[in-house]
Amino acid sequence: MKKQRKKLLLREASKKDYYSRHMKKVLLFFLLTTVIPPASAQQMLSLDSCRAMALRNNKQLSVSRLKQEVATNTRKAVRTKYLPKVDAIGGYELLSKEISLLNNQQKSSLDNIGTTVVTNASAKLPEAITNMAQQGLITPQQAQAFGQMANQFSGPMAEALNGVGTEIRKAFRTNNRNMFGAAIMVQQPLYMGGAITAANRMADLNEELSTTSIKGTIQNTLYDVDNTYWLVVSLKQKNKLANGFLELIKKLDSDVQKMIEEGVATRADGLKVSVKVNEAEMAVTQAEDGLALAKMLLCQQCGLPIDSNITLEDENKEELTAVCDMTDGDIETALVNRYELEMLGKAVDISKESTRLLRAAYLPQVALTGGYLVTNPSVYNGFEHKFGGVWNIGILIRVPVWSWQEGTYKIRASKAATNIANMELAEATELIELQVNQSQFKMREANKKYGMSLKNVEKAEENLRCANLGFAEGVMTATEVMEAQTAWLQAQTQKIDAEIDLRLSQIGMKKALGVLQ
Repeated sequence: MKKQRKKLLLREASKKDYYSRHMKKVLLFFLLTTVIPPASAQQMLSLDSCRAMALRNNKQLSVSRLKQEVATNTRKAVRTKYLPKVDAIGGYELLSKEISLLNNQQKSSLDNIGTTVVTNASAKLPEAITNMAQQGLITPQQAQAFGQMANQFSGPMAEALNGVGTEIRKAFRTNNRNMFGAAIMVQQPLYMGGAITAANRMADLNEELSTTSIKGTIQNTLYDVDNTYWLVVSLKQKNKLANGFLELIKKLDSDVQKMIEEGVATRADGLKVSVKVNEAEMAVTQAEDGLALAKMLLCQQCGLPIDSNITLEDENKEELTAVCDMTDGDIETALVNRYELEMLGKAVDISKESTRLLRAAYLPQVALTGGYLVTNPSVYNGFEHKFGGVWNIGILIRVPVWSWQEGTYKIRASKAATNIANMELAEATELIELQVNQSQFKMREANKKYGMSLKNVEKAEENLRCANLGFAEGVMTATEVMEAQTAWLQAQTQKIDAEIDLRLSQIGMKKALGVLQ
């Protein structure tokens, strides 16, 4: 009789619970259509749209693109080293004294050259005229006439000669207190020891390195977005699972309470179920909080406001697992496509070019020079106060002779840096091979876990069905039903984790192979 009565109570409770849940659904639909804003307020995002937004808004990717622009402009700048350089210079200088080509005694001599000549001539001319008269070359009357003429012309002659001397002194004046100068210079490198070629190769490698860095940033961005996307999907599924479990445990709690009222269950059974209800409510709260935080992280990665109301395309799907490709990871593919190896290879090449650049600094250097120089005062036609210029062309040769083996030490240090870069490249190659093998192992493990989780879900659902049936028939206790519900919850959780792990293992394998795009 007790079993039949218990069965009837459970059936009646099930009917009431069905009508109660049906009325709740109707009320909820009414509230959604009248109070909540239209669904257009939510953003429906697919994995591809999240990836596109992340690539468009990622700040590190923008930084990498700017670095590529820097490398491109640097490469163009280094290319100009092959071309001649033209420089124009000019200047003005005021001196406190002017340069003098004559000393003060010479200046005084030039200013008085007529007086000096006339004085010397006046002292010797009478004696010469007297000697000529005594020798009978001239008559005394002629001698007297010559003396009078000499006295008559000595003054004007001295003055004239003094003027000539003054003009000569002025012609030697530089008058260079105000100096102006300007020049246009052209320099064409002919041989720089290979420095220009090495610098251009380094610039090319740096530009290629920046391009590779962009590819690496893209892969890392996609990897992070994919992981966060499937984390949100996983938490959404677990949230639905937690709510479903809460409904199950609440239904059990309602049934047990009715049984307690009828006296066919103890209060201890009710307390056990109530504790389980509280645990289920706490699990729902934790799942909701985790889901909200994960969506905030996804919004940040996609460049959206973190409080955006988003819904993912895959979060409400019943089955998440795609076909898992169990093809062995091709290590050669990874060695070709991994951006880390490409960057390390470029680093080795840059180190070699750096060694050549250092060596070039200690080799002879030859350059062709030419230009036009103009100055005021001009010195090409005496000292003239006007601009005058001259063309020039020449060859400049620089030959380092002795630097206490500085270049040798620097070259040795650069070669050691190249060896370090080679070792890092070899180590990275080994680690990537290991990573590919690990990713392959994870894919196989995830596939096995997924198959096992499907079997466990089938068994857990059958176990829960039997427990519910046994409880309804009165042959199983509430504790046994709760154990079956917990086992079902654990199996469903493991299935969700296995589905997400399978997705993430595929993403990890693509990243390990360098083909994530």
